[in-house]
Amino acid sequence: MVTKAYPLRILNHTTTDEHVNSGGGGGGAAEPYVGLEFDTAEEAREYYNAYAARTGFKARTGQLYRSRTDGTVSSRRFVCSKEGFQLNSRTGCTAFIRVQRRDTGKWVLDQIQKEHNHELGGEAEEMTVAATTPRPVRAPAPTKLAATVNQHRPKMKVVDESDREQRSSSSKSTSLKRFKSGEGEVSNDGHHHHHNPKAVSGSEPYAGLEFGSANEACQFYQAYAEVVGFRVRIGQLFRSKVDNSITSRRFVCSREGFQHPSRMGCGAYMRIKRQDSGGWIVDRLCKDHNHDLEPGKKNQDGVKKITEDVMMTGGGGLDSVDLIELNNSHHHIKKAATSSSSRENRIGKEWYPLLLDYFQSKQTEDMGFFYAVELDVHSGSCLSVFWADSRARFACSQFGDAVVFDTSYRKGNHSVPFATFVGFNHHRQPVLLGCAVVADESKESFLWLFQTWLRAMSGRPPRSVVADQDLPIKQALSQVFPGAHHRYSAWQMRERERENLRPFPSEFKYEYEKCIYQTQTVLEFDSVWNTLINKYGLRDDVWLREVYEQREHWVPAYLRGSFFAGIPINGAFEPFFSASSSSLDALTPLREFIGRYEQGLEQRREEERKEDFNSYNLQPFLQTKEPVEEQCRRLYTLTVFRIFQNELVQSYSYLCLKTYEEGAMSRFLVRKCGNESEKHAVTFNATNLNSSCSCQMFEHEGLLCRHVLKVFNLLEVKELPSRYILHRWTKNAEFGFVRDMESGVSSQDLKALMVWSLREAASKYIEFGTSSLEKYKLAYEIMREGGKKLCWQR
Repeated sequence: MVTKAYPLRILNHTTTDEHVNSGGGGGGAAEPYVGLEFDTAEEAREYYNAYAARTGFKARTGQLYRSRTDGTVSSRRFVCSKEGFQLNSRTGCTAFIRVQRRDTGKWVLDQIQKEHNHELGGEAEEMTVAATTPRPVRAPAPTKLAATVNQHRPKMKVVDESDREQRSSSSKSTSLKRFKSGEGEVSNDGHHHHHNPKAVSGSEPYAGLEFGSANEACQFYQAYAEVVGFRVRIGQLFRSKVDNSITSRRFVCSREGFQHPSRMGCGAYMRIKRQDSGGWIVDRLCKDHNHDLEPGKKNQDGVKKITEDVMMTGGGGLDSVDLIELNNSHHHIKKAATSSSSRENRIGKEWYPLLLDYFQSKQTEDMGFFYAVELDVHSGSCLSVFWADSRARFACSQFGDAVVFDTSYRKGNHSVPFATFVGFNHHRQPVLLGCAVVADESKESFLWLFQTWLRAMSGRPPRSVVADQDLPIKQALSQVFPGAHHRYSAWQMRERERENLRPFPSEFKYEYEKCIYQTQTVLEFDSVWNTLINKYGLRDDVWLREVYEQREHWVPAYLRGSFFAGIPINGAFEPFFSASSSSLDALTPLREFIGRYEQGLEQRREEERKEDFNSYNLQPFLQTKEPVEEQCRRLYTLTVFRIFQNELVQSYSYLCLKTYEEGAMSRFLVRKCGNESEKHAVTFNATNLNSSCSCQMFEHEGLLCRHVLKVFNLLEVKELPSRYILHRWTKNAEFGFVRDMESGVSSQDLKALMVWSLREAASKYIEFGTSSLEKYKLAYEIMREGGKKLCWQR
């Protein structure tokens, strides 16, 4: 028999039930048993939490299992908080319940283990008020986080406001410094402290303040920052030369440094040092900021995010143990958090240790490897994760002008929300510019992700972005990349077209497609669209009206004026990790993810190396006697040259007629022989050889079209002006960043770009030089001779 289960708070108000026990420390408590039924998995979690509180232990959310058919969650485990051995406090306890989803949509308890391998009651005691045994100079609970301190192990607990005031006035275990509006206050160290008159009541850091853990210090400083009016980043850490353990940490103002345009070298920070006892103490502190403060300002939904940047710059951030510790503290805080302040997380918790281990192993071999983790300070849990190796970061300096933010995982029930940033190189191949797993699809998640990507890529925003059209993504893109042209993902537009155009007749669908893909100019599209809408009487159709209002994001005629590096106008884009041997799809198991990821990445980069080799060693045949063809064969890569060569050959099938001339300015009508409907207007300035065409191929792809080439041929322009040969399409595009120095690259970022470029060049010497002894001798001799020149120049 399947019995309906109710949360404990409901059972406590019932009278009698054959499955309700009266023991257990006051009040009724439902004992879990096989067959117990729940409406949702969340209800099962609440039930087990309530049962745990009655019994004397704490519960955590354990593993989830997904269906091999459609990827949906099929079962969940809820475990004792002492399960596993990742932390010193854990004992490998095996107590748990497992609930399984049935075809009816209900969740039924199908497995249970009630025995614990530790004493019960200890966890419940930690939820009570801390013992009154005094501790030396203990950090007070920040206003926003309201923690109580236990003498054995600090735990976070949100308490009632009046309860907090009563405890703070009577407790002797902490030393509080309060600052009030407009006046200082004498603390118990006998000194008079002056504070920001705008700050609300809260605790202020000072030298000598103690914490039980680095995470507690981080949360304290974050709450202090929120009251004072600035934001916090995790700065450097320092390790012991004896055992490599972390000895001190810095928490800095988010405007520290100059790596990003929003930073201004602010010197405010708090440094904590580890003591022999295992605790942490504030040993250095600077409260002075060089920018305006905004007291009390919160993020949307009250969620503060701390970004963890790990670049090998003499320090790093939270190591994997700390992040796991933060993730586990989620279970201590979230119970008291309101639903409005919690964030959904679609990433299974088992992914974090896997990814963090991988990141740390990569850092040993790649000093330019970057990763960042978004932390939810309300819960202390990990959210989204971003990473990029040095090759991806260098590729972004070359080919980060047009970016695809690929969220193909949203098409189906993928086991992990894995997203990629992809650019297109000088061979028009996709290149990886960064990866992420996305916790949820909120504006906050995408804001954090885009800002992190921008910082990892030296703060140089793209000119155009292809991404989904959902509101959170649109809002985040417009905020982080305000000057970029956002083009909607074609797969998403196609899905919505199929859904919304299903009731319409086939004749309308045919004319709809023709209107979109055959109109050449904005004016032509608007005219044809209005005619179509009037013809079928669709002025009141809500979806058609909405997509027309957003036409600049998806209609080809509106996109041709923006540079998209040759990304197909119809949106046909193959995911970066789509090769049959290394695809990452909805059914990719956790244990295979890293292997497939590295295999797919290496496969793509091997294809790029082959094209590099071919471009330098193969000579394509010329098909005309035009000097511009020889000029472009010398400069362009093979793939790009073939595109240009086709445009040049096609120009011979067009006629050119001058329609206007005034001074140095001329206008030409270029039309195809035998096709009166295909014609374009080309303008030409004889003074500076500037030219433009109504087809806007150069603006969109960075290559001259057949229409302009026809005019150049007519006017006997023998070589293309340098402005029409984009450096990103040339064989030596890897050195393109040097030409872009005027675009605002700082000296620090320029040095990083030079380091990545030289490292890439050196890796090629290593790769080819180690293939045989003879090649090794040659590579070594070349590097030795180059080293002599560098020493001589210095």
